[in-house]
This record gives sequence, structure tokens and C-alpha cells, in this order.
Amino acid sequence: MSVVLSSIRWYLDVIREAQLADYGPVRGTMVIRPYGYALWERLQSWLDAALKEHGVQNAYFPQLIPMSFFEREAEHVEGFAPELAIVTRGGGKELEEPLALRPTSETIINSMFAKWVQSHRDLPMRLNQWANVHRWEMRTRPFVRTLEFMWQEGHTAHATPEEARAEAMAMLEVYREFAVTQAAMPVIAGRKSRIEQFAGANATFTIEAMMRDGRALQAGTTHDLGDNFSRAFGTQFSDAGGRLRHAHQASFGMSTRMVGGVVMSHGDDTGLRLPPRMAPLQADVGTEKSPGWKFSHWEMKGVPLRIEIGPRDVASGTCAIARRDRPGKEGKEFGVPLAPELLVQEVLKRLDEVQAELLERATRFRDEHILDVSSHSQFLEVIEQGKWARGWWAGSDEQEVALKEESGATLRCFPLEQPGGGGTCFLTGKPADQVALFAKAY
Repeated sequence: MSVVLSSIRWYLDVIREAQLADYGPVRGTMVIRPYGYALWERLQSWLDAALKEHGVQNAYFPQLIPMSFFEREAEHVEGFAPELAIVTRGGGKELEEPLALRPTSETIINSMFAKWVQSHRDLPMRLNQWANVHRWEMRTRPFVRTLEFMWQEGHTAHATPEEARAEAMAMLEVYREFAVTQAAMPVIAGRKSRIEQFAGANATFTIEAMMRDGRALQAGTTHDLGDNFSRAFGTQFSDAGGRLRHAHQASFGMSTRMVGGVVMSHGDDTGLRLPPRMAPLQADVGTEKSPGWKFSHWEMKGVPLRIEIGPRDVASGTCAIARRDRPGKEGKEFGVPLAPELLVQEVLKRLDEVQAELLERATRFRDEHILDVSSHSQFLEVIEQGKWARGWWAGSDEQEVALKEESGATLRCFPLEQPGGGGTCFLTGKPADQVALFAKAY
């Protein structure tokens, strides 16, 4: 990995030069430019179809949420309090009750679920909204962490805790499938620790992606909310026997930080390298501008293929195809037929090859940068190298916090795919029955 790729400056330069986004007038906000928004639309169209296939319906809920709503669920308000943006004046007057700009929508959606869910026949209820949210972040970076960002957030209500947990796991698989098959990001699916889970959830599940600088990116999360919010808001239904029961819920979200993840997963010293299934433009051919300008411009923007046609090519009925993922002569093929039906076949074939190779390369990079540790000193050494540490874990919440303060690494997840059996905790020396992943993260 080059020094360039490991720097914040590289990322910011790519975001600017590839015209993905610009800074907004308020510190920590961003303006998403058309090319960056086109990447978001690729995610949006795929995910929207996948959610609808699962029975999720789109809806929309207000951005302004009464502060009293947050106070109904103690863990939730405590978890989000530092990040809330509060509106206290409206129409030139002090508001009777402060309003929070939506950081997430569990509270306001539950206020409506309490009205809409009356009988077991109303369940399951599966809703999703595409919306913007506000979280008052202190350290920001375009797409990865900003004061305002876009996402989809799904919220569901079920009759049993088993159904709610199954929903959270099903949505996690949807996210994993998108990351792997569309974004070419070989994510690791797992469960968050108690320290890292969503405020107000019984359990949080995540897909964790490794960026080219070795840091982890939480690329999507799902939550088993149990009946915590339904009890706070009185979301009850009568079961088949006429008894009142509280609904069990799940929620799930993926945001524009995935755009930043694509940039940092595949980029190189020249700029973006986009997986074809995410790329707004998959192949480039044009007569405007000089060849040198076009090569540099479209390489920066990560267009997967470049089709080169010169006078001699026209005469011979052939052209050259250059792959963005392979620099120089290695990625260029000459003598490709120009006949439309043959050219289309060749282009589609190359696009599939680029998609597969980017995933394979990212998977190999990830696997090479996850190291098993069996001691505290090994753990610190691996984290210092900028890699992920994997080891048996039986530490307490307090020990997890202390390890984070010491190393700067967080427990990213307990992978769903566990080795089985048991081992010895690398920190405490106690018997452990699960392996955890630790890394520095965005």
C-alpha cells in the first residue's frame, strides 16, 4: 500500500478531483455532487428493490422530533444526547417543547406504530424511509462521517422476539449481499459488543469492511430492539387469544458512508477504481478533448473500461479496451472487434472480469491484514502495524473500554462465522467461547 493511499489527504483529493462532493457552508456538512449522487443512486436502486422483495414498504416520517420522545427510552436518549441538534425557536418565538433534528427515527416511528398496530393481523409491519439525518459529529470526513447524511432506515414490528431477531438477521444478509456482489467489498458480518451496540437495542449486528489503509468501516447495521421501544410508546396488539402483548421490533440502516467505503476500498494513486456494478459510467469513448486529458480525467473518476478507437482501428474494424483496475499495458487489449454485437459482448465480459477481480483483490488484502493474537503484547503489536487483531475474547465491558483507550482499537464485532470450540482470552487468560475482531476504525 502506498503512502498516498494511507493518507487523509489522498481521500480528500479524490473526493474533490473526482467531483464526488464539496464542503457545505456549515462546518462538517457536505454537498453531494452529481457524480457522487449517482453512486448513491446505484446503491439506492439495488437496495430499494431488495427491501421491497422482502416485503418492506417505503414511507416518510417528520424530521422534527419532540424531545419528550427521546426521554421515553432511557438508553436511547443517553446514547444520542451528545449528537443531537436541537431547535428551540420557530416562527420568531420560543417553542413550548424543544425539537430534535432526526438522528434516527425509532422514537417517532414508534409513536405511529402505537396507533397503527392494534391486532396480530396488523403484523408483521415493515416500513422503510429514505431520509437525511443529523448527528453533531466533532471529527468529520465527506461521506464517512458528516453532520448531515443520507440513508435508508427500516423499522419493523413483529408478534414474537424470534421474528424480530430473524428480521434483523435477514436484513444483515441483504446488506452483506449488496456489499459483496455490488460494491465488491468483502465484509465480515458479526454481532457488536454491548459497548458498541445501538442505544436501546437488545443486540446490534454489523457488516465490517476493511479499507485500503487497514482501518475498519461499519458499512451497515441491523438491530434487534426487543420490546424496549414498544413498551416506551405503548405499541400493543391483541393476539389470537385476545390478550394484549407488546410488539417486538427490528431496525436497520445503510448510509452514504458506503460511497466513501467504495472509494477507500478500491482506490489507487491515480484516483477512483469503481466496481462496474456501482459505476455511473461503465465505459468511456469520446472524441472531445485530447487523449491525454481524457485518460487522466476518466481514470481519476474510476470508469472501469476505456475504449480507444483511432483511424487505423476504424480501417481495421477493431479497437482497444483498457481496464482501469490494471494500469498500463497489462490492462490493455488490442484487436477487439468493432462490430456492435461483438463489441458489446467483449465489454460485458470485461466488466464482469473487473468486478470479480476487484472483489478478489480486496478479499486477499483483507485476509492478509487480519492476524490472530494470543497475548496482550501481540494484540498491541498488530494494531500498531495498522492491521486487524483476531483473538479469543472473554473480557469485561470495562476491560474492552480500557483496551480501546490504550490502543485506539475498538471491538468491531464477534464474527457470525466462529471457529467453534473454545480458547483462551488473549487479554485475561480466561476460557473464552467466541472470537472477536479488533481494529482502528472510521
